[in-house]
Amino acid sequence: MDFNKIKEMGLEYAEKGKNVALDLAEKGKTQAMILNEQGKLLKAQRQLGALVYSLAKGKEENQPLVDKYIELIDNIEQELTRLKASLTPAEATEVEFVIHQEDEAPEGEPDAAAPRHKSCPQCGAPVSEDALFCNKCGAQL
Repeated sequence: MDFNKIKEMGLEYAEKGKNVALDLAEKGKTQAMILNEQGKLLKAQRQLGALVYSLAKGKEENQPLVDKYIELIDNIEQELTRLKASLTPAEATEVEFVIHQEDEAPEGEPDAAAPRHKSCPQCGAPVSEDALFCNKCGAQL
């Protein structure tokens, strides 16, 4: 084999390796974005449930605020669908597996994600630290 042929093959393999590395990095980035969006979705769903519960318990209604959460959840779900469409089914399943593992808290350990409380800047009502909207006045936080 002549040196130029070996050099050419080496460059070809280096280019293939570079392309594989870039592809893996892009897929990893997409999977990280999916995990982030899944976290946002779970948070918004929990907050919607807490809002509906608090409204029902207080025999109150605040449909515009409920609608804001529903719209937010719908937007997150659309983004998740878009991101997952760029992955193979096996890659999307890997992300789902990681999400379910993270959701399982060890028994007997306190939940580090327990909500902390703060006040709404508009009306002063207490709201959880991770709330997106005030349960009382509907102001976006």
